[in-house]
Amino acid sequence: MEIRKLYIDGQWVESEQKEWIEIENPADHEIIAKVPRGCKEDVDKAVRAAKKAFETWQYTSLETRVSLMKKVVEGLKGRRQELIETITKELGSPYQVSADVHTDPFLLEAEYYIRTAASFPYEERRETSVVRREPVGVVGGLTPWNFPLEQIEKKVVPALLAGNCVVLKPSQFTPLTAYILTEEIEKAGYPAGVFNLVTGRGGEVGNALAVHEDVDMISFTGSTSAGREVARLALGNIKKIALELGGKSAAILLKGGDWEQGIRAVLDTIVPNAGQTCNALTRLLVPEDELGRAEEIIKEQLKDYKYGRPEDWNMTQGPLASRKQYDRVKDYIELGVQEGARMITGKVPQDDGSYYVEPVVFSDVRSEMRIAREEIFGPVLVVLPYRTQEEAVQIANDSIYGLAGAVFGPEEEAGKVARQMKTGTVYVNEGQWDPSAPFGGYKQSGLGREGGVEGYEEFLEVKTIYDWK
Repeated sequence: MEIRKLYIDGQWVESEQKEWIEIENPADHEIIAKVPRGCKEDVDKAVRAAKKAFETWQYTSLETRVSLMKKVVEGLKGRRQELIETITKELGSPYQVSADVHTDPFLLEAEYYIRTAASFPYEERRETSVVRREPVGVVGGLTPWNFPLEQIEKKVVPALLAGNCVVLKPSQFTPLTAYILTEEIEKAGYPAGVFNLVTGRGGEVGNALAVHEDVDMISFTGSTSAGREVARLALGNIKKIALELGGKSAAILLKGGDWEQGIRAVLDTIVPNAGQTCNALTRLLVPEDELGRAEEIIKEQLKDYKYGRPEDWNMTQGPLASRKQYDRVKDYIELGVQEGARMITGKVPQDDGSYYVEPVVFSDVRSEMRIAREEIFGPVLVVLPYRTQEEAVQIANDSIYGLAGAVFGPEEEAGKVARQMKTGTVYVNEGQWDPSAPFGGYKQSGLGREGGVEGYEEFLEVKTIYDWK
């Protein structure tokens, strides 16, 4: 079992609190590591180091910042297998998912951020002024457990490239991936204090960062309820805030579309990470008179997904990440039965001590049901029938969330529907993820964007200089 330390001001140090958080492997409940349970005093030290480092780091040349980040990314690529194994152990995702979903796309995205930083127009001449973009300052990064590398990469990489200093608080459940990144940052030769790692609980370390007067920005990813609390604390001294929050995303099947491809795309967002994905397409909207056809396709395709021990490369789905997650998902499945939804695949989990939940699909779901409105965060799909295309759009938009969506149908028709959906991203038919595009949500799914030029700009302030030239 590993016992880790905090990384503050270029040094590996003990927490002032001298307490630990045990990291559990969800597959077998083995305690695989202990990390410090950081406290306010640790946060104060880290922020003080970051603030001091920012005095000079903000003026470091772009070439230097790009060169250092290239070293970090190359170091992570060299430790790809270690990243995959670490994510599997702390999250429970199967090896193949840890590689294809959690690791490779975000090493690619980090390289895109490097190219963005190198070509970004930091100064723009207007009529009688110069509009300049400068680093924000000290950034507090608060990341979730369900994507241990992605959410760290989306915050740390652009923040450092833009000239900010960072204090990172990874999830208390999956912090080990953050240590690999931290080690590569140290090896790359970043000045002391530019990057700091403080592990701990959200209500302690996260809240201490959110209220700290010397933290200039909070970038948070997590549940909408937690994000609301972090934002409330951060606005106490008017910090810049970026929030990537929850979702209850809808996929619409239109008549005349490739339903085989569409349903496969939906299941691919729900099963591999055990449904623990904020932009999973958890609501499937189907023409009422073809509901039976969609159900048969779902049941047939689910046979291709295997769930079990994550160390097996043939597995598609592993366990849920924790006992808390297991209990939450089990409760929602029981609720779906109570609400009168028709379970067409899966079963109510038995409390056998494991965290494994077989994929569950409910059909004949109505919009007013809680399983159709609340984020379950498990391998649960709800199928809602609709009569008209207008009703489908209305059902899709009838949500407090607006993070993602998808439409599968004739190209022109699907594109029209996609433009009517009130959500931050929409996949149309065979549309693929684009690392140059921004990601984020409407409504209670968040504020700001991650990824693309827009995600890079989140870590920059705008200054106007009137020079009358």
